[in-house]
Amino acid sequence: MTGKYNLNKLFAAYAAGDRLALSRLITHIENYSDDYELLIEKLFGFLRNTPRIGITGPPGVGKSSLVTEIVQGFRVEEKIIGIIAIDPSSPFTGGALLGDRIRMNRISLDAGVYIRSLATRGSLGGLALATEDVADLMDGFGCDLIIIETVGVGQVELDIVKTADTTIVVLSPESGDSVQAMKAGLMEIGDIFVLNKCDRNGADRAFIEIETALTHRPSGEWKPPIVKTSVQSREGLENLHQAIVSHLEFLSSDGRIDNKHFDRRALKIRRLVESTILHKYWQEDKLAKLEELSRQNISTVSAAKLLIGDS
Repeated sequence: MTGKYNLNKLFAAYAAGDRLALSRLITHIENYSDDYELLIEKLFGFLRNTPRIGITGPPGVGKSSLVTEIVQGFRVEEKIIGIIAIDPSSPFTGGALLGDRIRMNRISLDAGVYIRSLATRGSLGGLALATEDVADLMDGFGCDLIIIETVGVGQVELDIVKTADTTIVVLSPESGDSVQAMKAGLMEIGDIFVLNKCDRNGADRAFIEIETALTHRPSGEWKPPIVKTSVQSREGLENLHQAIVSHLEFLSSDGRIDNKHFDRRALKIRRLVESTILHKYWQEDKLAKLEELSRQNISTVSAAKLLIGDS
């Protein structure tokens, strides 16, 4: 617990550009400290709606290596970059296993890049529960671009489209056979599709499969490009950079990005209301009543109605 005075001191250091203060505030967010609400209130005046790029896709397609290349492309433009790497949780400590952060060691010492690994801690959709708030902290800290890389558990990671302004789906030649299975979910959320490791055998076939899968997607004003990349041969990296810039420019026209921000705020408000109500509801008396009803010979629907009627 920070305490009001210490939080004010810590937040002043954060506002002055202290990276250690940013790190400590992120820890408070992750741990949902007692001063969470005060921290969020203080942060509100610093938010600038920094663009957020989501990177998702199956495991093994080279997401972390690609993030490194994307970051270096924007660092040439002297952009300050924040990276949130969603890692699997340790089964022993609940903390992030830091795999993505290790794979990004080429940019980890860059003063213009801030990398933070977050543990999923059992959250669904490949995103940690604290991701939105951590992105806000990086926004208020002065980052020009925030990149969020999902855990890549092989599930359809739909949460990222609600969190990011631009969603990049990364696939590889090896993932070609699974494109059809992902078509109903992952193939519908991408603003940009990347066929990484395109110097490997089967790349042309995988490209055609991705292209075919996208024909089943409803048409819109933005047609998602498919960019072939290879970190090893440097192929397509500039094309990917330009695709990201083009999509952000597209969003900036006609207020599209503002609508994304409003939707994101509405979702966050809803989640806060729901979590607050649940926290207040499940007190000791309700938990005791729940245990009592679970031992009775009644349906779960009847038990739920009794609990709700008892509130």
